[in-house]
Amino acid sequence: MTTYDSNYSTTPYYAVIFTNIKNEDDEGYAQTASRMVELAQLQPGFLGLESAREEVGITVSYWRDLESIKAWKANAEHIEAQKNGNKKWYQSYTTRIAKVEREYSL
Repeated sequence: MTTYDSNYSTTPYYAVIFTNIKNEDDEGYAQTASRMVELAQLQPGFLGLESAREEVGITVSYWRDLESIKAWKANAEHIEAQKNGNKKWYQSYTTRIAKVEREYSL
């Protein structure tokens, strides 16, 4: 799933890198993940998202500034999804926030 288009952003901006290993029982996960993407796209400062999953899932969301990231983390529906992730879906996860100073592509 990729919704990020670098043509709409200028550096610097921020990347939230979420890596995870899911538990075998992931009932409700796909629906919640889809809803979180829909909801994130409505948030001020959201620039896009890239996601891939094999054994390890990696989702990178892009944001205009740190304030936008903080507001997303504090979103009530997102908080509920985080609680479910901790309780039910993830064996382990790590979230990293990085400032993107430059980007280029072929």
